[in-house]
Amino acid sequence: MIQLRDPDDPELQPSSDLAVARRHIESAVPGSAPHEAARKEMLAFLDQHPDALLRSCTEGHLTGSAMVVDPTTRAFLLILHAKVGRWLQPGGHADGDAALPGVALKEATEETGIAGLRVATPAIDLDVHRFVAPNEPTHLHFDVRYLVIAPPGAEPAGNHESHDLGWFSLDELEGLGTDLGTQRLARSALDALTELG
Repeated sequence: MIQLRDPDDPELQPSSDLAVARRHIESAVPGSAPHEAARKEMLAFLDQHPDALLRSCTEGHLTGSAMVVDPTTRAFLLILHAKVGRWLQPGGHADGDAALPGVALKEATEETGIAGLRVATPAIDLDVHRFVAPNEPTHLHFDVRYLVIAPPGAEPAGNHESHDLGWFSLDELEGLGTDLGTQRLARSALDALTELG
């Protein structure tokens, strides 16, 4: 069952226990074949990498991201990522924090400048992708993705990590050059929003 959580919810409080991250991955909603393949790959990676929460795990590491949705318009807030030059959902590295919904909410708040965001659990999408950026070694991101609800009419204000921000409908995502994983996440976010009522 999808449940909205406020920033002070115990489920979002930082933890260094990798078992907490495993629980968030295991409890993610059931999904498509790529989603389930990512779940299997993530859990296997955790078995082999006890440092998977840290960037120092150079092969790859856990990240948390947020599909921010305005519940009134059902539009998605994406950022034009400064480092990779693509439209993406807000998100970032776990940096030792296994409370992945808290990571997603923190990153969404920092990257959009919107106060009053709320995160829904469990995770609505899982994705493993190769991260390629200038002046960084290529590595894997094991991304645990959440629905984040914005207050109606929220006005975003970006930070140094983005060149631009914008609200977009599902139909507009492909034209932005978003990948199939981002489009899958958007559809899952709308399904979760419907479930929340």
